[in-house]
Amino acid sequence: MSERSSEGDGLGRRAVRGAAVTSAGQAFRIVIQLASVVIMARLLSPTDHGLFAMVMSIAGIAEVFRDFGLSQAAVQAPVLTKHQRSNLFWINSAIGAALAAAVFLSSWGIAALYGREELAPLAQFAAAAFLLNGLATQFRASLNRGLRFRALAVTDVVAAVVGLGVGVSAALADAGPWALVAQLLGASFATLVLVVVFGGWLPGAPRRGVPVRGFIRFGWNMVATQLVTYVGGNIDSVVIGLRFGAAPLGIYSRAFQLAMNTAGQLRAPITNVAVPILSRLQSAGARYWDFVRVGQVGLGYTIVVVLGFVIGAAVPLTDLLLGPRWAEAAPVLSLLAVAAVFQTLNSASYWVYVSKGITGVLFRYNLVSVSIKIACILIGSQWGMIGVAVGYAIAPALSWPISLIWISRAIEGVPARTLAWGIVRMALLAGWGAAMAFGAGTLAEPLGVWAQVLLAALATVAAYAIAGLLPVVRRDLGELSAVLRLLRRERRPDR
Repeated sequence: MSERSSEGDGLGRRAVRGAAVTSAGQAFRIVIQLASVVIMARLLSPTDHGLFAMVMSIAGIAEVFRDFGLSQAAVQAPVLTKHQRSNLFWINSAIGAALAAAVFLSSWGIAALYGREELAPLAQFAAAAFLLNGLATQFRASLNRGLRFRALAVTDVVAAVVGLGVGVSAALADAGPWALVAQLLGASFATLVLVVVFGGWLPGAPRRGVPVRGFIRFGWNMVATQLVTYVGGNIDSVVIGLRFGAAPLGIYSRAFQLAMNTAGQLRAPITNVAVPILSRLQSAGARYWDFVRVGQVGLGYTIVVVLGFVIGAAVPLTDLLLGPRWAEAAPVLSLLAVAAVFQTLNSASYWVYVSKGITGVLFRYNLVSVSIKIACILIGSQWGMIGVAVGYAIAPALSWPISLIWISRAIEGVPARTLAWGIVRMALLAGWGAAMAFGAGTLAEPLGVWAQVLLAALATVAAYAIAGLLPVVRRDLGELSAVLRLLRRERRPDR
């Protein structure tokens, strides 16, 4: 066996092991997030949630600059010295402090934009989160670069528990929207403490003459890309808040939390595994694209299956999780889950952009895709909150082919047709699963909401079982079975 093949196999085992650890940790975090959504929806009103969403839709832009793309730059770099790492820490910390001050000073402007005076103090206290996150950035990047997925998983789970505990305590004390600010700060502080403990290193003093210009160049492209993405990802909240008020925005934000944020949290650990692994396989040719393709298939038969279920069972799910007063969130939840399907399946393209270091191409693609999203949302807003959700769902369905085309132009040997067919195939399967879930949930309506959700879930599983009769689906499942066998071998102790 060649040295390159051995390295690829070793990275494959580490990828599988890392995916297993991070997926387990993220499963706990998703449970905590769902518990948070359920509990806070019952303790706080739609207006409370809407006020917090108004603050974060504007102030949250600071989070893009806080990272400055330097965490991904540190992970992607072939070599990272201890002095470079220390300098990156101080850069991120300084950026975090500056952004916290900027959010504090802009708080009165946020209040004026929405015409709600109570937003100013909320934004001022939320600003502290950007400083805490800036301090944690390079510690977290170091864990990611070192493939220490277990430590990252523990950090995410414990921080989410701490944040939820703080938020619930504040909500029970009738803190209103302040409970959501408390939850944010509690999670950010816990994250900082944990990544420092797990990191096992302390930054040295800043040094001149240490080359970091390449990291900043990479990071600037990432920031520009993430800034454009942030604008596209939050224009819906801004439009709803400005045109329709806090209560509709609160309803929309809960549906967004359930669909988009949950899907994003499920994707995040997989991306944290995929990017460093693919970065080490940049010159591996077909081996690299095998990793990308199998990763895409894995997303399609895990996260996308759940999203198909959510699309079809949105009405009983909303009733079960949020309660009757949130019924207007059900169609929004279904539509946003459609958007999450296409965003999830297109995640493999993002892995390629970052691991290959073609962030300039990623920025130009994002300019186009975000322009499409903004246009769809503004047009949809003519029909209210539901129209905004329709526009949000249509946009990624129109954008993903453009991404593959741009990657194919930037890199030679891209299996664009294979990746495109993978997205189409998985989206069709999700639609089939959603249709089965909707039918089962509708038929079970006389039995109550619990029966509706259970039967819809079983119908989704049955839909994929029926699809397993197709040869192409059997091939997909065969590849995933091979990955699972690799995982079982990896779990055995060395002999």
